[in-house]
Amino acid sequence: MSAALQRYAAFGAALAFAGPPIYIHAPNLYAAEYGLGLAAVGALLLALRALDFVQDPALGWWLGRTRLSRRTVAAGCALLLGLGALALFWPTDFASPGVRLAVGLAAVFTGFSALQILFYETGLALAQAPGGSHNRVAGWREAGVLLGVTAACILPEALKPLVGATEAYGAFALVFCIGLAAGLFVMARVWPRRGEGPDRPSFASAWQDSGIRRLLAIGLLNALPTGVTATLFLFFVQDRLEAPGHAGPALVCFFLAAAAAAPGWARAARALGQKRTLLAAMVGAIGAFGFALTLGAGDWPAFYLIAIGSGAAMGADMTLLPAMLSARTARAGVGGEAVFGLWGFVNKASLALAAGLALPALDLAGYEPDGANGPEALAALTLAYAGAPLALKALALAALALSPDPEQEAES
Repeated sequence: MSAALQRYAAFGAALAFAGPPIYIHAPNLYAAEYGLGLAAVGALLLALRALDFVQDPALGWWLGRTRLSRRTVAAGCALLLGLGALALFWPTDFASPGVRLAVGLAAVFTGFSALQILFYETGLALAQAPGGSHNRVAGWREAGVLLGVTAACILPEALKPLVGATEAYGAFALVFCIGLAAGLFVMARVWPRRGEGPDRPSFASAWQDSGIRRLLAIGLLNALPTGVTATLFLFFVQDRLEAPGHAGPALVCFFLAAAAAAPGWARAARALGQKRTLLAAMVGAIGAFGFALTLGAGDWPAFYLIAIGSGAAMGADMTLLPAMLSARTARAGVGGEAVFGLWGFVNKASLALAAGLALPALDLAGYEPDGANGPEALAALTLAYAGAPLALKALALAALALSPDPEQEAES
């Protein structure tokens, strides 16, 4: 079991390696380096986010019914993801920048979403195997994912002095494809066989289960604060702290803290219970992130401490909620493809809601990115970046505290 979990975590790291450059840097690269206007980039991103927003349930439905082996499906989706990354970042003129951005992101979003559903489904099978548990699988999974995200935050900047600013992203795409191929190789014997686990993935049966519905709702509430802070992170560091050079290092500290803490949260859940441990972590997250309300220009040293503290608490969110959902899915006897298709939809819905609400609100408050902002606009930025997430986190905490304990439900 330990060897399988190590392979599983390694694939998670390879898959997560795609995240930051594609989701954060690609839009800026196409606007700044390839001359695609901000309006065109925004319109393309809106359309492609809409595709990504709705396709997870559809992919879950298809994965539950295809007769192809999981290994074959994973290889095809990885090929699509790798080609999408190369289309985005490899220096070539095979098409106009707008076409490259649209085609590349569509391929990336689809390949990544399908692989992520397969990845969680495999975790469900591992948890049900001899020697497995949902907490143990979640700890390995999220540690691997967070290490992959951290490496992806570092690599593009590290490559720029070696190959140049624009070419660094092409080199990143090549390294990503090699890493993804290696991840597929080590996972070859870990993917579940078709038909293992719950028989038929039904969205109706998944949604009819009150425990699954409850966990999906808590997951949405708990993801909203992260969506808001992710949307406003660069604005806060640049304009409130006036420390744009510290954005990258602070992100690395955040993700490293989350990766380091994830196994500890899994061990704590085995000793104290999942719900109690997650509640403690959420209280810790509110306590740590609350200090962001007090920050101003030049307070970047304190921001690093907040990043480390809130990142460590985030490790529990990423570890325990998916573990609780996996355990409930197994008890309900519904397919992991259906449930984790809905889980992907919930997480992406949180990002869409966060961007759709936070950015217009800041615009109404008079905030201008990288502009001459007065005290009222900067105060609005602080409230949006820290105040709103704290309120949303408190709401998620209350929802979890008032819900039945999933482990006690299982025993009754």
